[in-house]
Amino acid sequence: MTTRIAGLAGLLVAACLATPTWALDAGQPAPTLNLPGAKASVSLAQLKGQVVYVDFWASWCKPCKQSFPFLNELQARYGAKGLRVVGVNVDARREDADAFLADTPAQFDIAFDPQGDSARRYQVKAMPSSVLVGRDGKVLAVHRGFKPEDRAELERLIGAAL
Repeated sequence: MTTRIAGLAGLLVAACLATPTWALDAGQPAPTLNLPGAKASVSLAQLKGQVVYVDFWASWCKPCKQSFPFLNELQARYGAKGLRVVGVNVDARREDADAFLADTPAQFDIAFDPQGDSARRYQVKAMPSSVLVGRDGKVLAVHRGFKPEDRAELERLIGAAL
């Protein structure tokens, strides 16, 4: 029993040591984001001074399909006030993302992360997952999943950030 407990303790210590030093807590700097995009590369550093809604999505994600019209609305409604919606696709195959976008067009920036590096840095655990980043480049809020009833709270957070 003592050996088993020592082994479990060792695994916990190793897991803690393997935890990245960045965090997605409110007030922390948002992790780096620099990815190829549908039209041009997308860099969070270049968007500093704007409120950025980073949304991680995948072609197989049914809630992502529901969230895209809302994200289009957000970009149209708040873009002139300084909001930038960035959708980060995590499909391994670009063709899957392109097929999704053909059926569900995006009127916001799209970036591609087929290796999932940025998704790991942003601690994505559900699809979609969103991070609201303030004008100063710090995390304001993290949201996982999407349901139509989430819209009011997300819009309230964005409005407060603007």
